Amino acid sequence: MSDSTEATAPVVTIENGRATIRFNRARQHNRIEPNDLAVLRETFERIDADPTIRVVVLTGTGKSFSSGYHIGALVERRPETENEADGGAFERTVDRLEALRVPTIAALNGSVYGGATDLALACDFRIGVDGMRMHMPAARLGIIYYPSGIERYVSRLGIAAAKKLFLTAQPIDTAELLRIGYLDEAVPSEELPVRVDALAAVLAASAPLAVAGLKRAINETAAGQLDRAALNADRAKCGASEDHAEALNAWREKRAPVFRGR
Repeated sequence: MSDSTEATAPVVTIENGRATIRFNRARQHNRIEPNDLAVLRETFERIDADPTIRVVVLTGTGKSFSSGYHIGALVERRPETENEADGGAFERTVDRLEALRVPTIAALNGSVYGGATDLALACDFRIGVDGMRMHMPAARLGIIYYPSGIERYVSRLGIAAAKKLFLTAQPIDTAELLRIGYLDEAVPSEELPVRVDALAAVLAASAPLAVAGLKRAINETAAGQLDRAALNADRAKCGASEDHAEALNAWREKRAPVFRGR
């Protein structure tokens, strides 16, 4: 899509077991408006309710992934509209993305700023493009980030990287994004769709019940909140599943397994 495309709420397409969510305000660097958050949460509910969806890709239109939450909305925000007990709508949206049962890929088609850095961090994989930058300006805006966002930064990137990004509020380049583990890989922009398609195909071909259980257990472990009872229940469910039997049959027959999520 070109930068002249009409700005809209995130565009959602579902095809061949893959849901793609595309931020679509290219002229505003795909900033996220307050109403977009409800669209995203509704989309996440739809994805979790559809067993045919095996993978989610989050990306942007134009040359930026996203400039984050609309700063103008912060200026206009009133204290009574922000529920401090649950951290607000943006935090709930990012947390819901992280909790999706299916694997998620942030296809970072360009630079990423502000709250959008946490949206990408909540995804399971991040593939970026050469020349992109990332910037977390909270300290320059005079705000302290919400709890789950800080936890994600520290658990995924480490204390040193989190302090550098938050406290200096300085942008970092592609090489540094790779070094600290924010990006899993970076490719030339023209190669991004092919690389994302390849990873999405691998993820979609895995056993859905096992993927969901493993993803949940890994995220809980990273947060220091592993639910061992739930993990054991998931292990028992997978062990008795049709997918596990199919995997064993496929191994014996020397063919690729076909999983049905049951």
